[in-house]
Amino acid sequence: MDVSMVVPLLNEVESLRELMSRIEDVMAPTGSEWEVIFVNDGSTDGSMDVLRELFESRRNVKVLSFGRNLGKSAALAVGFEEASGDVVITMDADLQDDPSEIPKLVDMIHDGYDLVSGWKKERHDPLSKRLPSKLFNGVSGALSGVHLHDMNCGLKAYRRDVVRTIRVYGELHRYTPILAHWAGFRVTETPVEHHARRFGTTKFGAERFVRGFFDLVTVLFLRRYVTRPLHLFGMVGGVLFAGGFGIGVYLTIIKIMGGAIGRRPLLTLGILLMVVGVQFVSFGLLGEMVANLRGEDANYAIRERLSRDGGDGGS
Repeated sequence: MDVSMVVPLLNEVESLRELMSRIEDVMAPTGSEWEVIFVNDGSTDGSMDVLRELFESRRNVKVLSFGRNLGKSAALAVGFEEASGDVVITMDADLQDDPSEIPKLVDMIHDGYDLVSGWKKERHDPLSKRLPSKLFNGVSGALSGVHLHDMNCGLKAYRRDVVRTIRVYGELHRYTPILAHWAGFRVTETPVEHHARRFGTTKFGAERFVRGFFDLVTVLFLRRYVTRPLHLFGMVGGVLFAGGFGIGVYLTIIKIMGGAIGRRPLLTLGILLMVVGVQFVSFGLLGEMVANLRGEDANYAIRERLSRDGGDGGS
């Protein structure tokens, strides 16, 4: 398989047939072997009925369907696992991403890049989405060192090694370029066509910006401390213990000089800091044990699978 397209979706019944038709118009002249993997993220609007129709009428369509909404990261994760193409394309199902950009992205992967992120240079979204997005991209680039104009663009191309290496869970789909860069892959971006939404409404509200900030903290933590948690907890614990120990030394000197320390709140604070410091170091040691023993794979339950090489069925 040359190209696998992973399309996560939630309640996009109006756009699915047109999206599939556009993909076919773009991919047919290329002569490539390709497949489309639709991941239905708990749609309730009849999207699954359309996906069954597309599957029955085409041999290069696969469908994975969650029993409930699990989020875009979970949808991409199972899509990546299912993809067999040398190049994996991700795109949204709302027709804002243009399938005509796919050959260009594939060519850039063949030119030596490992991940090519789309850049919606002329973005047809309301100002309430564009301004926070600029802030998000600026902060993400400053903290991660990966400077892209549009980190969260849904239209991306990956070399297969990338999707087999990076782990996408929670809400980390926003940061796949950062995860890939830190794993040693070559990351770039290219301007892509962007269209105004024609059907339905956006599935992301204002809370996505709050979640995005915490996701960025998660990514930075994973980069620096996931395999060495004692470096973080030990540092914090050491500072707290040193502060408490210093207070204890100070109070000991006062006691030797004949002063009363039994009723001083500072004594309680010093003891508390030392106890909490020891606990943080203990957490770090336990984290080191977990880091060496834990299993890395997340489990996602697939209710329905439509795939000619894997058969139909639920799980």
